[in-house]
Amino acid sequence: MLFPPTATSDARRLVAARALRGFADGLVSVLLASHLAAMGLSAAQVGAVVTATLLGSAALTLAVGLGGQRLPERSVLLAASLLMFATGLAFAGVSAFPLLLLVAFVGTLNPSGGDVSVFLPTEQSLLAANVDAADRTSLLARYNVAGTLLAALGALATGAPVLVAPEDAAQPRTFLLYGAVAIGIGALYLGLRSGRSVRATDAGRGRLVEARSAVLRLTALFSLDSFGGGFVVDSLLALWLFRRFDLSLETVGAVFFGARLLSAFSQLVSARLAARIGLVRTMVYTHLPSNLFLIAAAFMPTASSAIGMLLARMALSQMDVPARQSYVIAVTPPAERAAAVSVTNVPRSLASALPPIAAGALLEASDFGWPLVIGGALKITYDLLLLAQFRRVVPKEEC
Repeated sequence: MLFPPTATSDARRLVAARALRGFADGLVSVLLASHLAAMGLSAAQVGAVVTATLLGSAALTLAVGLGGQRLPERSVLLAASLLMFATGLAFAGVSAFPLLLLVAFVGTLNPSGGDVSVFLPTEQSLLAANVDAADRTSLLARYNVAGTLLAALGALATGAPVLVAPEDAAQPRTFLLYGAVAIGIGALYLGLRSGRSVRATDAGRGRLVEARSAVLRLTALFSLDSFGGGFVVDSLLALWLFRRFDLSLETVGAVFFGARLLSAFSQLVSARLAARIGLVRTMVYTHLPSNLFLIAAAFMPTASSAIGMLLARMALSQMDVPARQSYVIAVTPPAERAAAVSVTNVPRSLASALPPIAAGALLEASDFGWPLVIGGALKITYDLLLLAQFRRVVPKEEC
């Protein structure tokens, strides 16, 4: 993958770490629902476990955002890698529902298609310091593409362990692989040369002051988007496909492989589109039609037509991600960026945590895609509000 000319070696390491984490997340996000259902958990209980993972991620990210400003970011990332390793070991050996909830809450498991984890704000703040402003969106696009492409391979590899071992033995081994990947990620972090993106040299640095109003308004809007996204995290979409169309694990894994490939390559287009029409318009004009496809999928009568709508959705749904990340950084002074990234990500994680319980209950009551309809409608509302509030707030590089 070609990097922007101003990207440093640290930026390349962070992208490589994101790729490895994407593979691990793709592997378990599709497997999680099948694994839990095979242990006898109901759809509502599966939703509860997914909610626990998102709540725990939000709590941990909040702790890092509030208390991690004085710590070297490399140390934070290494600690997160260690926690990821422990999460894989625990999920491979735990079967009791209360213990699963506990491990899901304190661990790093990511049941969504995006990167909802403690790694995200820490890595992004370092990325912004390791590339020139003109190349920032391009680097963030490559960061996201690397994660999405490897997540696609992880989803495709979901069925591979079943080919060499019985399913009840293969699934725990997959969680062991998830933990093993954390070792490689930690090795990449060890090689980082810079310990922090921005050093707080006085009490005022690192806190939101100048960008406070804009960041808080963006946070509220991003939270609405994530609340809608919580109804359609990958693990629950997989569960819907299992229940509605009786698809196999291997088939669903292949579907998510294709979806993530489309998502990955579309993000490379995002940087070019943003250079032409601006970051806010790129976010809205790609995100809104993707949510119409999501709603349409719920009404499709066959597996092939529903999958077609979901693939069309994924071809557009992630194009807003590098634009959104770059926009938050662009409207924030350098000394406030780490705080801004944390503040915009923590509420997003919290907002996405509660809907999986409701989505699981809806799927328990009916195999119709009510979670897709509700999630899509909420995300469309976000698109319209974002355009109305921020179309005139233009970053300096777009002036």
